Order: sequence, then structure tokens, then C-alpha cells
Amino acid sequence: MRDPNGLLAAGGDLSADRLVQAYRHGCFPWFSEGQPILWWSPDPRTVLFPDELHVSRSLSKLLRQQRYQVTLDQDFAAVIQACAAPRDYADGTWITQAMQDAYLELHRRGFAHSVEVWDQGELVGGLYGLAMGQLFFGESMFSRADNASKYGFATLVRHLKDSGFVLIDCQMPTDHLHSLGARAIPRNEFAGYLARHLDQPSGANWVC
Repeated sequence: MRDPNGLLAAGGDLSADRLVQAYRHGCFPWFSEGQPILWWSPDPRTVLFPDELHVSRSLSKLLRQQRYQVTLDQDFAAVIQACAAPRDYADGTWITQAMQDAYLELHRRGFAHSVEVWDQGELVGGLYGLAMGQLFFGESMFSRADNASKYGFATLVRHLKDSGFVLIDCQMPTDHLHSLGARAIPRNEFAGYLARHLDQPSGANWVC
């Protein structure tokens, strides 16, 4: 559909196999509690190319100071639970318990990964998403300290770039993502990246 942009289907389930196939075809689930499962494929698609990451002066300073500690896949459950927590600017959450359970299963199968940002042993930020081939599909991030989510995202982008990833799918546009260098590309161009890079090997190491 054009309005709302990208709504493709309703129904189905959140089984790991269905989710993997959905991502392989450029689709993702996004719905609120009480709604059927809604599947989306927006046009244009918001993405970030690793070479285009924008790091502000304040974030660059924090990175140089190594203000926070960043780990990968150390506490996926805590990250997705924090992403699902209520936000001041939103009513409810789209990361329902069913969604959490589904992505925890994807994590157990090696598809979903988390980035944790720590401040003296306290989890203050993070994000999660799926890695398939040379593409990373970002899902959600959270922050409990200044620039913590951006700190984790910038660290992840550098890790992905060094590992041969070519694109990060950001799905929908937000000011937060645009400030980091994300931009829109046509859906058919996004589909081309899926075709060329989903089955290509990467050098990503998720053990940290």
C-alpha cells in the first residue's frame, strides 16, 4: 500500500522460519498489541551505508575518550527487553512479548544479534537486529545515558564495515537515524542489495 506506506500483508505467525524468509524478501513485522501481525516493505527504504556514517563532534569526543564499554551478544534478552520498555514519546510498544520471544529464538539460531553499551557495569544503551550475508537489518535501540545508543550504533557500524558488510537496513525514517547518516533509497534498489549480498559471506565475529 502507499498509505500507509509499505503495508504488505496481515496475519501469519512469528515463527523463526517465516521471519527469516520475510527478511530475505525485504519484509519485516511491525504492529501494536491487539493488532494482527502486520508485514511491511516501504518504498523508499531507509538505509545506512557504512561509509556514510555521520559522527557528530560530541559523539566523536565520547568515542575517543572510550566513555562507554561496548560488547556484542552478551545479553540479548536484556537489550530487547529494554527496547520494549515504555518511551516518553510513545503510547505502548510494538515489541510485544510475542515479538521478544520470536527474536530470542532468532538469536538462538544465530540470526539476531545485540550490541550492549555499559557504563561501569551498568547497561545504559544498546540495539539489536539481524545479520544475514553482508547485510544487517536493524530493529530497535534504546538509551539510558547521553548518546549511549549512538555510541553503540557507531561502534557496530565500524565493526560491520571491517567485516565486509555493505548496507544496514533502518526500515523507517527517523530524525535519530538521519542524524547518523541514514538516507532513503528506492525499494527496487534495496531489493538489488538483497539479491546480491544476502548469500555472500562476511567476516563478522559476534563473540566479544
